[in-house]
Amino acid sequence: MASLQWDTKSGIAGKTQWWKDATIYQVYPASFKDSNGDGWGDLPGLISKIDHLQELGVDVVWVSPIFESPQKDMGYDVSDYQAVYAPYGTVDDVDTLVAECHARNIKVILDLVVNHTSTEHEWFKESRSSRDNPKRDWYIWKPARYDEDGIRHPPTNWRGYFASSTWTWDEATSQYYLHLYAPDQPDLNWENAACREAIYENTMKFWLDRGVDGFRIDTVNKYSKRQDFIDAPITDAQSPHQPAPEMWCNGPRIHEFIHEMYEKVLGPYKALSVGELSNTPHPSQVIPYVSAAAQELDMVFEFSVIRLGTGNGFGAKYEYQPYPLSKLKSLTETWQAFIEGTDAWTTVFCENHDNGRAISRFGDDSTPESWLQSGKAIALWQTTMTGTLFLYQGQEIGMVNMPPTWGMEEYKDIESRNFYFEAADSGDQARLERTRKGLQILARDHSRIPFQWDDSPNSGFTTAEAQPWMRVHDNFQSVNAARQANDPNSILSFYKYALRLRKEHGDVFIHGSFKLVDPEDEFIFAYLKQGSVTDNGRRKALVVLNMSREARPCPDISRAMKCRQDEVRLAVGTRGMDSDQTQLLAPWEGRVYINY
Repeated sequence: MASLQWDTKSGIAGKTQWWKDATIYQVYPASFKDSNGDGWGDLPGLISKIDHLQELGVDVVWVSPIFESPQKDMGYDVSDYQAVYAPYGTVDDVDTLVAECHARNIKVILDLVVNHTSTEHEWFKESRSSRDNPKRDWYIWKPARYDEDGIRHPPTNWRGYFASSTWTWDEATSQYYLHLYAPDQPDLNWENAACREAIYENTMKFWLDRGVDGFRIDTVNKYSKRQDFIDAPITDAQSPHQPAPEMWCNGPRIHEFIHEMYEKVLGPYKALSVGELSNTPHPSQVIPYVSAAAQELDMVFEFSVIRLGTGNGFGAKYEYQPYPLSKLKSLTETWQAFIEGTDAWTTVFCENHDNGRAISRFGDDSTPESWLQSGKAIALWQTTMTGTLFLYQGQEIGMVNMPPTWGMEEYKDIESRNFYFEAADSGDQARLERTRKGLQILARDHSRIPFQWDDSPNSGFTTAEAQPWMRVHDNFQSVNAARQANDPNSILSFYKYALRLRKEHGDVFIHGSFKLVDPEDEFIFAYLKQGSVTDNGRRKALVVLNMSREARPCPDISRAMKCRQDEVRLAVGTRGMDSDQTQLLAPWEGRVYINY
C-alpha cells in the first residue's frame, strides 16, 4: 500500500510507504480500559474505545505485550507467544481487535519480545533440564568462575538493567544463565540458527497469519552479544556489577540477524517494523538499521531526547540531571536532520511506557493554566516534526506524573523498586533522596496509571467497586477524555486539529527538512521546516514555541522565513488565531506560520 507524496528534493510526485505518514498510538493494555471490573485493562475494553482513536486521527494501534506471561515485568517476560494472558482476553479477542480496527482503516501492530523469554517458557524449561538437552544452546549458559578461596562468582561482572548481576546460578545443571533484565527473563541465544527459526515461525508468522500488520520490536539491537564474555571496566567502585552495554548492544552479527528477520518474515509479509534501539547515540550507528537499501527495519526509536534528565542508565539512572532548553533543541535537531540525503527514516515521540509524562518533564504541570498551555505547546512540537509520529495513551488528554505526595507503595514497576531499594540498601541517605526525587520525575510507573476516561469513580477505567491494579490519578475529575471531547479549548481538541494540519501539509511537517532558529536561546524553541518545491518556491513553515513560564518576544518571522511579512500567515496558535504576529509570546504559547 502506498500514498502519493511530494519528493521534497525534486518536487516530483512519487510514492512513499504508507507508514511514513501514519500516526501510531501506543496502548498499554493493563491501564487502558477494563471491561469486566477486575481492575485490569483488557482487549474487550480496548475494542470498546477504538472510536476514540479513530476520532483522534490514529492510523495504527500498537498494543504493548499481551502474550501469556507470569508478569514479572508487565508481559515483557513471555511464557507462550501463541497465547494471550487470560486477564487481557483470548486469541479470538485479538482477531476481533484486528477486524474492528481494519474496518475503520486502522492497522494493528503487536509488541515482539524476542531478546529473552520468561523462565516459564517451555523452551527455557527444556534448556535448563540438562546440559545435553537439544535446546540447551537456545539460551546462554556459562560456567562459574572461582577465586583463590574457592568462592563461586558469575562468568562476568556485568550489571543488568534492573540493578543486579546479569547472571543467575542454576543449581540443577551447575551453570549460570544470562539475563540482561530480571532473572525471570533469560536471554535467547541468537547465535543458534534453530532458535532464530523458531522465533520467526512461532512468534512472528503466527500473528501475521492472523492479520496483524507488524511489530514494535523490543530491544532490537541486543540480539548479538560479544562472544568473548569478558569483564567490563570498573566504572562504579561502589558495586560488584559494572555497566556493560558495549558487550551486548550493536554486536558483531546484529545486522546479519535483522536482515535475516527481514528476508524471512518482515519483507515477505510486508510487515511494519519499528525497533527499540537503545545505547546507540550516534546517527552513523542508526542509519544501517533503517536504510531502505539495507532491508532491515522500517524505523527505530532512538532515545536521546526522551532520556534527557536521566542519569547514566545504570546506577544513577534515576538521579535527575537538569538540562537547558538548548540541549533539548540540539538533540531534536540531530535526530530530525540525520536522515536528510539518505534513504533512511525516523520516528517522532516524547512519551512511552518506559518514561515519565511529557508535560511533567518538558512542560509545566504546576498550575491548571500552565498545564493546559504547555500541553498544547508539546502537541505542536510533536505534530510538526519530521518522521512517523507516535503518541502514547493519555498524551492526547494531557495526563501527568503521579503526585509527589504518593509514597513508594504506589510504584509497582520492577525497575523503579529495584533502583529505590538499591539506593536504600547503600545506606547513603543523600543518594536515596536523589533517587526518590528522580523517580517522581522519571519513573516508568507514571505512564502506567489508568487512563482517565471520565469523572466517574475510578475515572471510567473500571467499575466503581473495582480495585484498579494501579491507583487512579488524583486529578481525574478535572483531566479526562469526556470533559475534553466537547471543549474546543482542550488539549484533546488541539491534538485532533494539529494532527489534521500535520497531514494536510505533510510535505513540510512529515517529510520536510528541519533547521533550528537561534539554537542558543534558552526560552524560545523555534525551527524552520521546508517541504516541496512549487512554482512560487519552496513551501515553508516556521514553528515558534515559548518553552518558559514568562512572556517572551516573538522572533522576526519574515527574517527567519526569508520572505515578506505579507507572504506569511498564522496557520495555528495554541492560544487561538487572534495572536498578534509581532508581539510577545505568552507563557508556553506556540504558533506555526506558513508562507503558502
